[in-house]
Amino acid sequence: MRPTLTRAIIGGLALGLLSAAFAQRRMDWSPPLPPALPWSGDSEALIVPADDPWITPAERSGLTTTPTYDETIDWLNTLAERSPQVHMVSLGVSAEGRDIWMVVASASGASTAAALKRNGRPILLVQAGIHSGEIDGKDAGLMLLRDMTVRRVRADLLIGANFLFIPILSVDGHERRSATNRVNQRGPAGQGWRTNSRNLNLNRDYAKLDTEEIRAVVRAINLWQPDLYLDIHVTDGIDYQYDITFGHLGQFGWSPKIAQWLDDRLTPALTAELQAQGHIPGPLVFARDNADPGKGLLSWASTPRYSDGYGAARHLPTVLVENHSLKPYRQRVLGTYVLLASAMQTLARHGTELRRAVTADSRREPKNVPLSWKGPDKAQREVPFKGVSWRKRPSDITGGEQIEWTGEARTVNLPVLALDGPALSAQRPKAYWIPPAWKEVINRLALHGIYMETMSSVRTVRLEFDRLSDIQFDGAPFEGRMRVKARTTPEVRRVSFPAGSVRVPTSQPLGDLVVNLLEPLGPDSFFQWGFFLEVLQRTEYVEGYVMEPLAQRMLDADPQLRRAFETALKADPELAASPRARLQWFYRRTPYFDANWRLYPIGRER
Repeated sequence: MRPTLTRAIIGGLALGLLSAAFAQRRMDWSPPLPPALPWSGDSEALIVPADDPWITPAERSGLTTTPTYDETIDWLNTLAERSPQVHMVSLGVSAEGRDIWMVVASASGASTAAALKRNGRPILLVQAGIHSGEIDGKDAGLMLLRDMTVRRVRADLLIGANFLFIPILSVDGHERRSATNRVNQRGPAGQGWRTNSRNLNLNRDYAKLDTEEIRAVVRAINLWQPDLYLDIHVTDGIDYQYDITFGHLGQFGWSPKIAQWLDDRLTPALTAELQAQGHIPGPLVFARDNADPGKGLLSWASTPRYSDGYGAARHLPTVLVENHSLKPYRQRVLGTYVLLASAMQTLARHGTELRRAVTADSRREPKNVPLSWKGPDKAQREVPFKGVSWRKRPSDITGGEQIEWTGEARTVNLPVLALDGPALSAQRPKAYWIPPAWKEVINRLALHGIYMETMSSVRTVRLEFDRLSDIQFDGAPFEGRMRVKARTTPEVRRVSFPAGSVRVPTSQPLGDLVVNLLEPLGPDSFFQWGFFLEVLQRTEYVEGYVMEPLAQRMLDADPQLRRAFETALKADPELAASPRARLQWFYRRTPYFDANWRLYPIGRER
């Protein structure tokens, strides 16, 4: 390319970038959000006066901003120094080197899991900032901690229950702060990023455990053994009146007794207290079509990749909280405070009953374990929905119609499609056997807290394995992995497992989780997350100069094989047209072919 032409191109690019920069400066980038619904509530009295020595950083701004990681941890360290009831515990370190802190608050001043267990009170674990732009739980938790300890206006809560609090889970994402991170959300100013420093969504990682953050949470769950787990989010989607929504996997799921307690005890208590404080609580809201809310709602059921699905699969009472993104930050934080305080009260009153439910679900060993969920072909019921009026207008941008929210509250009846039945289930085996070559899978089972028996010598056993076929890879990576699906055909084999192999019984409290992780048809199985890609590749092969005469010998020796070959040629034009495919057809029927190709290496003990 000629130098003058090169300079001209570079100059043009520079001018274009400069023009774009000037355009951005002139552009008003404030998000054109729908009108905010007017709100005031009794919970506004929770905000301390500006001269209170324990005012939180967010309160100092009128609950319009949120503090940085360092500001948050400094404030909490000061609280821990001044209050014997509060201790800071690091659960681990992020990829960028930040501690993932958990606050331990108890009337007894316990600083270890053993000490907390000895005081006998039920334990609430609250997690904020799994998506760090959705940070309401952090600022609500700081206010509640302050009021339960140094201010003592809610000291009664720690008399009845212990409080574990992760203020920021996605600590690296939290520090990727910007005023333009979440265009669909009304505050706070300076929000964190949705994913962690490796661009992984932490709330898709509970099954596979790829991230430092979720590994830290699961270790904490195993060690501290909370009785109730709240995961605080902020939702996007359609506009509606509800400011605080929450839900859990229902009584159709892996933990029916727990779900019944959540339905009968926790949900009514949270709802009543939020309403009394001027908030509008509701169930989790998922529209079937965000562009057309009139199509109705989806009662969604999660799998173990998500916090609430994971909790249900391991029989840990877990509630997903989704505050509404279009409500002001002040309203959302105050509603979260009310929800957390009510959860503490409910645990104090009914914690013994919840523990009985956990024990009952942990002892269940259903013959068939659901792996995914589905609903009927059409909605079976309608519910009154506290929505916001909308209209549609033609769009010059899209060439179609665009929804427009009016800011006028309106209650309508909408159909609900409930995903409340198993889409796919697996028959529960007595145990799974895993060869030691698959150490990554074995190690992750151990991280989950799953009990395993390790073989000290060679064991030869007769087990059921799955032969994989119709392999289908996703078209793009998802959460850092190439997901894969396959059709499975069971076959029984007698196999010698070397020393170091593990046997994973399903008759254990985490047995339902074991089935979900190890059944290859499960959407959150290690297989579908790409942990076994090696078994899908062929390594040995045969040369045509060997296979052609061998195939002739096979035909001459076996008339039945000849008929099968002729039938296959007629049925499969691609086979008939390909000399290589013909030779492969015979190769697969020889003892030289790799018997472990596309064989899922984990066996079932029936």
